[in-house]
Amino acid sequence: MLDASKPTSEAGKQYHIDCSKGDLSRYVLLPGDPFRVPIIGSYWDSCQEISHHREYRSATGEYRGVAISACSTGIGGPSTEIAVNELAVIRCDTLIRVGTAGGLRPDIACGDMIISTGSVRFDGSSGHYVWPEYPAIANYEVVMALIEACEVLGFTYHLGVTASVSSFYAGQARPSFHDYFPSSKRHLIEDLIAAGVVNFEMESGTLFTLAGLFGLRAGMVCAANANRITNEWKVGDNEENVARVGTEAVRILAGWDQKKTESNRKYLSPSLFRD
Repeated sequence: MLDASKPTSEAGKQYHIDCSKGDLSRYVLLPGDPFRVPIIGSYWDSCQEISHHREYRSATGEYRGVAISACSTGIGGPSTEIAVNELAVIRCDTLIRVGTAGGLRPDIACGDMIISTGSVRFDGSSGHYVWPEYPAIANYEVVMALIEACEVLGFTYHLGVTASVSSFYAGQARPSFHDYFPSSKRHLIEDLIAAGVVNFEMESGTLFTLAGLFGLRAGMVCAANANRITNEWKVGDNEENVARVGTEAVRILAGWDQKKTESNRKYLSPSLFRD
């Protein structure tokens, strides 16, 4: 009999992402929007769609000799929680969210890249797994690979802590229908700025927390679609640019992973690159 506590198909595919072991690479880029998956794949040397079930669209291929995959997560923590769990089951161990965000510093221009070092857990889903004090931290190797990718590609980038929230409107201090705006959100942005938080988005709190619990590597790079301080909104070619950064970061990570293997190292350190 199939197991309702661990739902899979008779063919062994995960119920939501519709993928099984071997379908995807260990390195997976995670956009929110399923229609960003082919955009990401267009930067690879080869790309084949694997599945498209609900909000979960996946593809796999190769970029400069490295096996690489992508799987959309949908919007927010609940759908991201499903994707991370099911990707972990099929042995994908390096997950990089590539998305968009709203900047919380005046120097973050629309189109700039924001690399998260960790997240404030306003995401909702991660609280079902572990105490609120448990940190949502990006893996340092993934962070460094994203930095290096931005340097290689020439993109302006910023580093910092993200506010990962379960709401696009009220939770990010936006007025809702009929200009409804709860008083509890009136000082949210200024409080986040005082705490050094650099952007809003909706998935990283779940991703980073579950990656920490499951022993995975996770990171995130977002292109700024908005600046909540200057009130600028500009989409442009952000989706294409963040796809390029994520793809290049996977190539860099794969090279570092090979160096670790050759040197019998578990962790990346500066001495690995000495002659």
